[in-house]
Amino acid sequence: MRWSWKIATLAGIPLRVHATFFLIFPYAWFGEAHGDPARGLEAITLILGLFTCLVLHELGHALTARRFGVRTRDITLLPIGGVARLERIPEKPSQEIAVALAGPAVNVVIASILLGVIAVTGNLRAFTTPYALEHNLVTQLAGMNVLLVVFNMIPAFPMDGGRVLRALLATRLDYLRATRIAASIGQGIAILFGLLGLVWNPMLLFIAMFVYIGAGQESAAVQMRSAFDGVPVWRAMIRDYRALRGEEPLSRAVELLLNGHQQDFPVIGLPGDPPVGILLRADLIRALSEGKTNVRVDEIARRTCGSAHPREMLEAAFLRMQESGCAALPVLEEDGALVGMLTLENVGELAMVQAALGSARSRRAAV
Repeated sequence: MRWSWKIATLAGIPLRVHATFFLIFPYAWFGEAHGDPARGLEAITLILGLFTCLVLHELGHALTARRFGVRTRDITLLPIGGVARLERIPEKPSQEIAVALAGPAVNVVIASILLGVIAVTGNLRAFTTPYALEHNLVTQLAGMNVLLVVFNMIPAFPMDGGRVLRALLATRLDYLRATRIAASIGQGIAILFGLLGLVWNPMLLFIAMFVYIGAGQESAAVQMRSAFDGVPVWRAMIRDYRALRGEEPLSRAVELLLNGHQQDFPVIGLPGDPPVGILLRADLIRALSEGKTNVRVDEIARRTCGSAHPREMLEAAFLRMQESGCAALPVLEEDGALVGMLTLENVGELAMVQAALGSARSRRAAV
């Protein structure tokens, strides 16, 4: 996820924090504590405790998914909670339900432990005393874990309750349709959150935005994966492409960009060698804006994008493109021979073609 930084590794899973996460601290200091240092420190301590619980919540998802052979790429902390990015969705609806319920189950365990501590220390009366409830960290964390369970089980995709709903729908419907229905319900609930935020708590507006966008992104991602299911890279790659030699000046790349349809160019070295990198249009424009018109192409070429194989599955290559932020990949055979280019534009066009063909098949089946 962009604008996020790795801060730790837990059970082999990178833990990242998103830039927007830090917005919650000034909100706690000025919005909840009104600038009072003592109350501000209490609020920030509570937030750190809460997000520790959220990390454990996401670890519950990740470790349960690992039992089903699904790797977790990372866990990212956002202002509204955490997000565990699974490598793929578990194959069976029952597995997805187990993974979705594992997070809230962790919060149930945490709340039970904290309530046990409160009972042992004789502080159960704190739940009925407003002042004690407001200033007792353990009591507040226990209550917040209960709220996390309730909130996460709302059937608003992509929250845990929405994923359970999608999995239950997938037992009766195809996975794509189940996702669309769950995403639509999630966006509907997000709109309701937004309306409540206008008249009650502005924080709900923030939550509504993330839920609405998250539901739409998840639906689009599943639709994309459905279109790529079983499709090899060679079906989407460009065979009619132009390459640049590493020693050529950027002015040559500008010439090819303006005179043709190609936007990204593989950069080759010595004859017979694999490409040394790829010149992306964004990098070319940035270099030109900095006055680097006569530098060599291989000085600007990006070398971290990797490559694709013509017979690997398109979904895997597409995920690498998303993670690396590269709009194109060179397609290489086992011997390193350059045989094509894979671009996000062509991948999108293939997805549209596959979706159109799928709609046509569905209409014929309905007749």
